[in-house]
Amino acid sequence: MKVLVTGGAGFIGSHLAERLLDDGNKVVVVDNLSTGSLKNIENFQNKSDFDFVEGDIRNSELIDGLVEQSEAVFHLAAAVGVKLIADRPVHTIETNISGTEVVLDAVNKFNKSVFIASSSEIYGKNEAVPFREDDDIVLGNTGIARWSYACSKAIDEFLALAFHQQYGLRVVIGRFFNTVGPRQTGQYGMVVPRFVQWALKGEPVSIYGTGQQMRCFCYVGDVVDAVIGLMDSEQAGGGVYNIGSTEEISIEGLADKIIQMTGRKSKKEFVPYEDAYGMPMEDMMRRVPSLERIKKAIGWEPKTNLTETMEVIIESEKGTM
Repeated sequence: MKVLVTGGAGFIGSHLAERLLDDGNKVVVVDNLSTGSLKNIENFQNKSDFDFVEGDIRNSELIDGLVEQSEAVFHLAAAVGVKLIADRPVHTIETNISGTEVVLDAVNKFNKSVFIASSSEIYGKNEAVPFREDDDIVLGNTGIARWSYACSKAIDEFLALAFHQQYGLRVVIGRFFNTVGPRQTGQYGMVVPRFVQWALKGEPVSIYGTGQQMRCFCYVGDVVDAVIGLMDSEQAGGGVYNIGSTEEISIEGLADKIIQMTGRKSKKEFVPYEDAYGMPMEDMMRRVPSLERIKKAIGWEPKTNLTETMEVIIESEKGTM
């Protein structure tokens, strides 16, 4: 197949593009490099079955041309990361909503299948753990920038499902839960690469908030398996699926684990959210996915535990220092 990956120079997108190439597909990546990087695709950018196009997903003429030449589309381009949301809220909202609208218009025009990357942020302040795909969305007030991201991804989902219902477009939606692995950057607030980099340098590890927030971190290779499996499944069309791990750890526990695994003597320091982001920032105490739906659809569950995942990330970060 010839497939298009939007945001394919980003963290998850580059791993997906590489796997699709390894599986024998022709892959085109479009990315404006605002948060992605050419370094993420350098290992495979010279392959004959790979093409990179620098461009914005809001450019409808560009996207129309790329979609028309593709058999399937993986839409991962988005503004992500708590720091980016805090610093550039207008960019976040416009990129996520307008970009997805352009992609959906194009895939509908040319009758292609599309995967839409969504987020566990969708669940907002819901406390009904584990989160199930049909649970209600519980968002905070509009004065808190974080909720603009959750709201933008919710609109993406509403729009994608509307295209499916009204036009019969084959859409699959995946809600990613804290995906981690090599190539992820801490620049936009991603916790694992920041902790690993600080620990390897023996610097203090800054924990935002109390550190008692519970999260489930899923290895990017497992996430890519889920994305491809869902797109390959006929019965997955029109569905929304959680993609993540159910192995919980507190943020302070994650810091302790990384410090221990790196063999360093970094100290922990706790930083209030307002000091970290320059504004009030609400957070959720637990975020755990139910995987019942995706297991039933394609038999998927993560293969890589947290310790194995951290080993891969630490070795990868050592290679960049």
